[in-house]
Amino acid sequence: MTEQVLDSVRELLPVLRERAQATEDARRVSEESIKTLRQTGFFRLLQPVRYGGLETHPNRFYRAVRLVSSACGSTGWVASVLGCHPWQLALFDDRAQREVWGEDEDMLVSSSYAPMGRATPVDGGFEFSGRWSFSSGCDHAGWVFLGGLVLGENGDPVDFRTFLLPRADYEIEDVWDTIGLRGTGSNDVIVERAFVPEYRTLSFMDTGRCQGPGQAVNTGPLYRLPFASVFSCSIAVPVVGMAEGAYDAYVTHTRERVRASTGGRAAEDAFNQLRIAEAASKLDAAVLQVERNIDEEMRLASAGEKIPFPLRVRTRRDQVNATSSAIAAVDRLFESAGGRALRVGTPIQRFWRDAHAGRVHAINDPEKALAMYGQAQLGLKVQDAWI
Repeated sequence: MTEQVLDSVRELLPVLRERAQATEDARRVSEESIKTLRQTGFFRLLQPVRYGGLETHPNRFYRAVRLVSSACGSTGWVASVLGCHPWQLALFDDRAQREVWGEDEDMLVSSSYAPMGRATPVDGGFEFSGRWSFSSGCDHAGWVFLGGLVLGENGDPVDFRTFLLPRADYEIEDVWDTIGLRGTGSNDVIVERAFVPEYRTLSFMDTGRCQGPGQAVNTGPLYRLPFASVFSCSIAVPVVGMAEGAYDAYVTHTRERVRASTGGRAAEDAFNQLRIAEAASKLDAAVLQVERNIDEEMRLASAGEKIPFPLRVRTRRDQVNATSSAIAAVDRLFESAGGRALRVGTPIQRFWRDAHAGRVHAINDPEKALAMYGQAQLGLKVQDAWI
C-alpha cells in the first residue's frame, strides 16, 4: 500500500510543478493541492492503522516528502509538517485522538512548537493563552499543536508541553510575506484564555523519554521513536527535496543552454560537469545519512529496545548535515545557472530561495546540533528538548 502512495505522489508531481508559481503568488498551498495529496494517501503514512492510517516506516514518508518538495518547495514543506503530525497525535491520550479523527480520519493538524504560550492549571486542565508564528499550512488544518509553559503557583515555569486545540479556540492572522517558502501560509496563531483539558496536552519530558499515553493503544514500533528524531528530519528532508528539484532543473537547463558570451554549449563546460557531480554526491550523502539513522532507530524499536542517546544525538547531527549539504548543492548549481535562471517563475531561483528559507528554521541550525554531538563525544552532559 505504501508503494502505491509513492507511485501516486510521483504521478502528481507534474501538476505540482505547474502550480508552483501560483502557490508562491497566493502565499499558500491551494485547497486542490491538499485535496489531491490526501487522495494519494500521503497524509496517512504516519497515521495509526486504527484510525485508517498506514503506520509506515518514516523513511518511506521522507521519500514521499522529497518527491513533493522536488516539484514545489512550499507544497513539500507544508506536506511534511502536516504529514508528520499524525505521528505525534498518536502519542496523545486516545480521547484526544478520537476528538481529532473520530469523525474525519483525514483531519489535519498544524503546529508552532515554540513555548510562546502560558498555561495556568485549572480544574481538569489549563487556561491557555499566547501568540505563535510560523504555523505552516494552518489554513488547511482543523486543529493545532502549540508549545507552552505550565506556570506554577509562584508564576515560574514547571513544565514545557504541547497543547492541542480545535480551530474554534484560536485565530489565524495573515502575516506571511517572505522571500522564500512564500507559499507555505505560515501565519500567526492567537489564543485568548482557551480551556485545554489535561488529556489534550503532552509533556516534552515524556516525549524526551519516548513515552506518551497514546502508546497504550498505538503499540507499534513507529510510536516508540524519539520525537526529536522524527520531527527534526521532517524539517530537514524537504530542504533536501528542494535541492533535488534544483538539481533536476539545473541539469535540464544546462543541457539546453548556450552561453551568450561565447556561443558555446554549457553542457560541454567541464566546470558545469564538475558542479553536477559535486551536487549529486552531496545529495546522495544527505539522504543516506538520514535514512541510516532512522533505519537503526526503527530496528531497535521493533526489537523492543531503547533508542540509545548516542544514536539520538547522531541523528540530529546528520539531520543538520543533510540540510547543510542540500544548501551547499543548491548554491554550487545556482552560481553557474546563468542570468536567465534569475527570472521570476523559473524553478532554479525559486528552489534556491525556498531551500535557504527552510535552512533558517531553528531545527536546521547546524552549530547547535553539532556542538551537542561534540559535547556527547567528550562525555559532557547534553540537555536539550530536541534530542
